[in-house]
Amino acid sequence: MDSQKEALQRIISTLANKNDEIQNFIDTLNHTLKGVQENSSNILSELDEEFDSLYSILDEVKESMINSIKQEQARKSQELQSQISQCNNALENAEELLEFATRSLDIKEPEEFSKSHNGFSLSLKPKVSDNMTHLMVDFSQERQMLQTLKFLPVPKAPEIDPVECLVADNSVTIAWRMPEEDNKIDHFILEHRKTNFDGLPRVKDERCWEIIDNIKGTEYTLSGLKFDSKYMNFRVRACNKAVAGEYSDPVTLETKALNFNLDNSSSHLNLKVEDTCVEWDPTGGKGQESKIKGKENKGSGTPSPKRTSVGSRPPAVRGSRDRFTGESYTVLGDTAIESGQHYWEVKAQKDCKSYSVGVAYKTLGKFDQLGKTNTSWCIHVNNWLQNTFAAKHNNKVKALDVTVPEKIGVFCDFDGGQLSFYDANSKQLLYSFKTKFTQPLLPGFMVWCGGLSLSTGMQVPSAVRTLQKSENGMTGSASSLNNVVTQ
Repeated sequence: MDSQKEALQRIISTLANKNDEIQNFIDTLNHTLKGVQENSSNILSELDEEFDSLYSILDEVKESMINSIKQEQARKSQELQSQISQCNNALENAEELLEFATRSLDIKEPEEFSKSHNGFSLSLKPKVSDNMTHLMVDFSQERQMLQTLKFLPVPKAPEIDPVECLVADNSVTIAWRMPEEDNKIDHFILEHRKTNFDGLPRVKDERCWEIIDNIKGTEYTLSGLKFDSKYMNFRVRACNKAVAGEYSDPVTLETKALNFNLDNSSSHLNLKVEDTCVEWDPTGGKGQESKIKGKENKGSGTPSPKRTSVGSRPPAVRGSRDRFTGESYTVLGDTAIESGQHYWEVKAQKDCKSYSVGVAYKTLGKFDQLGKTNTSWCIHVNNWLQNTFAAKHNNKVKALDVTVPEKIGVFCDFDGGQLSFYDANSKQLLYSFKTKFTQPLLPGFMVWCGGLSLSTGMQVPSAVRTLQKSENGMTGSASSLNNVVTQ
């Protein structure tokens, strides 16, 4: 009996699902029907507008031709009326002309006779003809063209060529072609969306398509992107004046980059941290110390979730370690680097007195300052009392004889054991550490009297890759910092 009830329950569940499926399909059909009706109405309206425009052009041409005929008629009529008037005047004076002609017969001198003869010469040939055929028109060709009018064909789907597409410097260039020539195409529409799946998103409408309309060529570049997903999907459709064609087959391009936020759970209490921004607040620790001590006295605190490494970043914060304290005004990133090449940029506020930018092992102590231990590497900017710019590691300092840039780019090659700093705008190399990283790294930042803002989700710039190849192919000058190998 129980098995029959279970079977019946499964049947009921299946029927309920089918009912939902059918109802959804009916809703889809109704929506499509409504779309057909609306689109048909729009097409009819546009067709009326097109023919009205054509009629208007024909009326203008007709009016222009009628005016030409009337002007020609008026000109010829005026010429003929003038000639008729001259002839009528001649007839009225015929008697006088005859008498003058008779007197001319008595003239003996040839010259005098010639003068008298020219006095009454009159042209009896019309100055203009009545032929108006040069203003006739023949619309046989135009009529034939109008009779061949037909609806514009729907453009075929374009084809995106992945080989011609380029992903570099947080920009993506998409190139496509038409399967056959179509001179009626007016423009293209490109759509793109981010995803973490190699292919189309597995969840329906996981992310909405973003649309770029009215592209005239067969190539388009999206620049200034933040690569906060592993991939991007692209598709394109062609449009003529009347209709848009089908979408191309979607293409998926890899766009992964290092994304991280600042870890507020371990930052110094005098630091105000929000995702990718940190500011020094001299009063921040005083109001919170009592709260933290109260929690410690209760003996139970909520442990922070553990950090994750690059490539898997669910809620990732540092676990079970104390906040930085003392003069270590430090905050670390919330994502560990365990392999690969990565890049991010840091910009300091104009009035920032002191700050450091670098990386550190997870084992960095809560009293430790960046660059003063053998587990951290950084460059340090000091604008307090005297201006200094230096590279630091293991409490060793190397002064940098370069101008402090507006924005600093950080390149970390974990496997290659290299940490380099660049002017983010000019891509000028500021300094490089060569070492062997034996533990996962965390981006690290120190700030005092000021603030920092980060840019993450960035690819390693092409210029930096080129400089790295050049630098690795050269033997740099030895220094106490540049050739340290950490065991």
